[in-house]
Amino acid sequence: MNILIKDEQLNGTVTNQFEIEIENQTITTKELISKRVIHEVEAYNNKLPSYFNGLVEPKESERTLNGYKLKPKQIIDVEKQLYIALDAFLKNGYFVLADDQQLEELDQLVTLQSHSKISFVKLTPLVGG
Repeated sequence: MNILIKDEQLNGTVTNQFEIEIENQTITTKELISKRVIHEVEAYNNKLPSYFNGLVEPKESERTLNGYKLKPKQIIDVEKQLYIALDAFLKNGYFVLADDQQLEELDQLVTLQSHSKISFVKLTPLVGG
């Protein structure tokens, strides 16, 4: 099933949204974050657009209004991005809401429906690899 992923600011403004495919209805927070990071890094690496709009800012990138600009366009290491994203979750760099319920632990299970909405709310800029 596909679920909607949104990046939001603390005031509720949506800054980015897309859908990802989930195989199982029940998933851990860690698996959810992993699926999201892998999806966005693979989408970027396959096309190498001018900007990367992701959860974690890649190293050697410049933050702009349109996302993170890498100079020159380069492949992003998904494992580094994932490590930074999981570490940032543990350090409260952002929080995750699944159907308006806050996910607080990486091993926390959440049951998703086809209409589920997942929100990532960044509290600090996240710089990765």
